[in-house]
Amino acid sequence: MRAKKIMEESQELAALTQLKKSVEKLSSSTEGYEDPTLMRFLVARSMDPDKAAKMFVDWRKWRASMVPPTGIPDLEVKDELEFKKICLQGPTKSGHPMVLVITSKHFPAKDQAKFKKFCVYCLDKTIASGIEGKEVGDEKLVAVIDLANITYKNLDARGLITAFQFLQSYYPERLEKCYILHMPGFFVTVWKFVCRFLEKATQEKIVIVTSGEEQRKFEEEIGVEALPEEYGGQAKLTLIQDVVLPQTTPVAITNNNV
Repeated sequence: MRAKKIMEESQELAALTQLKKSVEKLSSSTEGYEDPTLMRFLVARSMDPDKAAKMFVDWRKWRASMVPPTGIPDLEVKDELEFKKICLQGPTKSGHPMVLVITSKHFPAKDQAKFKKFCVYCLDKTIASGIEGKEVGDEKLVAVIDLANITYKNLDARGLITAFQFLQSYYPERLEKCYILHMPGFFVTVWKFVCRFLEKATQEKIVIVTSGEEQRKFEEEIGVEALPEEYGGQAKLTLIQDVVLPQTTPVAITNNNV
């Protein structure tokens, strides 16, 4: 067992070394990024250093074009925040921050550019809320999508695809688990369409809670202290805009120096 672990660590080290060299060949740099951050990109690309390097460089360019050095301010996404549809809870029993989407308060965005900024704002803030002291680089989040009481006006396959594609392309290995609650029958067709855009690794992290046993497991995995009262827990619902974070800028989230 110990020999196997040593071998795995040796292989990881070799892959990280090759990743850094591959990034340099693409006229970029991994300077300022710790190994746990780089490891996320390797895992997302099946430990292929060249593919991971391309993903890392694309991510850096995307961050530089999408996000200011200090992050996206509330004012820039105030139109979406006013719907009061995103809550930030946690930590869960496993120690991860939890982002809760109340879908009945969501309506398809007229301005897709602003909606994309809102997705980044929510993901960045959720990840940052789970950082204790100095960022490690491999912090993860738990997502809960509540479909209770939705109508056809709330349906937004495009928005859902955008959020998941951002997770896959620009937040590799950040999603620990995603729970979908109260899925109505008419949403099944929408979900099947969305799944066509999801990688296998992402789909394996998604749990559609339907049975009593799945509900019990969901409550147990989140933990009563993190779960809002409305979902059988003891916590109060907290809107994401009401959560105040320490004035620190996580390097692996917002380093924009390309």
